[in-house]
Amino acid sequence: MKKILLLSDTHGYLDKSILEHASQADEIWHAGDIGNLETADRLSAVKPLRAVYGNIDDTKLRTVYPLNNHFTIEGLKVFITHIGGYPGRYNPNAKKEIMNEQPQLFICGHSHILRVMRDPVLKLLHINPGAAGIYGFHRMRTIVRFEINQGKIENLEVIELGLRGTLPQPVG
Repeated sequence: MKKILLLSDTHGYLDKSILEHASQADEIWHAGDIGNLETADRLSAVKPLRAVYGNIDDTKLRTVYPLNNHFTIEGLKVFITHIGGYPGRYNPNAKKEIMNEQPQLFICGHSHILRVMRDPVLKLLHINPGAAGIYGFHRMRTIVRFEINQGKIENLEVIELGLRGTLPQPVG
């Protein structure tokens, strides 16, 4: 069993709450718009980090993290990218990757809109963890925590970090 903390769209912002949740996970997954290499380094200093770069991420991040990340963990095929869309409205590049790789879990960020939904046509679970950072139009900062156990996602929960306008002091 693996405990996963999933976040996206930090845009260079981390606070103690995010790091506390990260310390309880086995792995941290980031669905892009990390913001800077220092943010990725702070996360990977807590637990192993699997990440993709997003549209705001610079060349340094793009040399360390891929656009698309495909892997299998605990028997579950996973695909993470930043700009992916939603079931029935996938980005063309994401849809091509989904059709070729046939993941059971598809994760993306970019929209800052939290969504967890099944795609009955492509037989996968789609998760967008919303935005954990302070930049964007979202009101509530969110992350997602779940466990992967023998190919199944269990104990999935959304964690609200607070309204974007009432923030604790960043770390670092």
